[in-house]
Amino acid sequence: MPTIQTDRQAALHSLISAFLAERLTSKLDKLGPDDPKRQELHQQFIPATWLEDAARRASQIQAVTHSLKPVHPDAKGTSLYCPPAELASVPVVGSHCLGADFAGDVVGNAAALDVYKFLKLEHSSRSLLALCLQNDADFAAALSDDAATAQAWMAAFASLTAPRGQLASHTLAKQLYWPVSDNPHSNDGFHVLSPLYASSLAHKVYGQLQDDRFSDEAKAAREARKNGLYSERPVREYRHMAVQQLGGTKPQNISQLNSERRGNNHLLASLPPVWQSVAVKPLLNTDSLFHRYSRRPLVRQHVKALLDFLKTDPNPNLATRHQRAGYVDSLLDEFFQFTAELRELEPGWSQHADCDLSTAQAHWLDPVGAAPPAPLDLVETISRDFAGWLNAQLHAALPVGDPEFVAWRKRMTDDINAFEREDSHAD
Repeated sequence: MPTIQTDRQAALHSLISAFLAERLTSKLDKLGPDDPKRQELHQQFIPATWLEDAARRASQIQAVTHSLKPVHPDAKGTSLYCPPAELASVPVVGSHCLGADFAGDVVGNAAALDVYKFLKLEHSSRSLLALCLQNDADFAAALSDDAATAQAWMAAFASLTAPRGQLASHTLAKQLYWPVSDNPHSNDGFHVLSPLYASSLAHKVYGQLQDDRFSDEAKAAREARKNGLYSERPVREYRHMAVQQLGGTKPQNISQLNSERRGNNHLLASLPPVWQSVAVKPLLNTDSLFHRYSRRPLVRQHVKALLDFLKTDPNPNLATRHQRAGYVDSLLDEFFQFTAELRELEPGWSQHADCDLSTAQAHWLDPVGAAPPAPLDLVETISRDFAGWLNAQLHAALPVGDPEFVAWRKRMTDDINAFEREDSHAD
């Protein structure tokens, strides 16, 4: 490497050297002291050697802000790099809201992601990729003392933000045909749109949700609210949120940011208002949540449908099991809807003098406000209560007993555990 002429060039040179040294050390640590591959690795991580190879491999990946792969993993169309600050400002939430504070994503060959990790390194709050795009002279000097070589490498790195090939959609993309003429009967009167996944925006939303739900500051704010104390940090809650998994067991095949999120992508609720003729009220003067749950119209309907089906004495085959499971699933869906409504109430209602619910049911319906401690067997108890209730609904007309009780209890336990696994997966 050349003699560095300025402090800034020296700092950039040190940044490059430290990155390569760290990656070399991490690979050497996996080898024995006499492994012949150690010498090979030392050669690979000579700065000039590694940088030349990285510039060559840069064509295998593409820096993006809007990606096609999350739409469908097998789609082969175009992904785009559109810096948010360069987008038009419109009065809705979108990528343009990120401004200069955004995380770039990368798609392509996962084996070349180390090139992007290198270009994400920052000096004075500016990434090395940004320096390449600006043809920064100091960074060029830090890369190589040969001006032509440095320029070639910077051009290769800067090409990460350029679209690969001609702009194109794909049959697996979720295309929209937008009318551009007054004649809807003409095929020429439409323009095809290929919406792309706003990866940088999704990552920003993910980071905000993680902070609002699981950070120490957020937990302290919720604890303060529970105890009636003041907190400068507001408590933010996200109701009816779903988590979409992208990439399965290989989230890195979708994109780098998707891999960092372990494939988790949050979907905020976009639902019409639900009409409620009577406000949800706390469960007071009753010793079981199932007394009110049983009175819900859909619950009565699903219980009757299940009872009528079982009274026909259907054949014990796969079709019967599937149909019976469908009725039980409907009851479970209504149970979780009932639970969600009660959890919308002001925390602490379960500590009212007229609340006669069991400790487990109180903690299930009022998890933030119920009197501590929460029972360790909460899931088991709620599942057992549900199984006992459902057997009681069927017992008058059918000879149900322990086998059915075990089946209903397992079904409820599986549903509750699935919800808890999903919630902990986002942590």
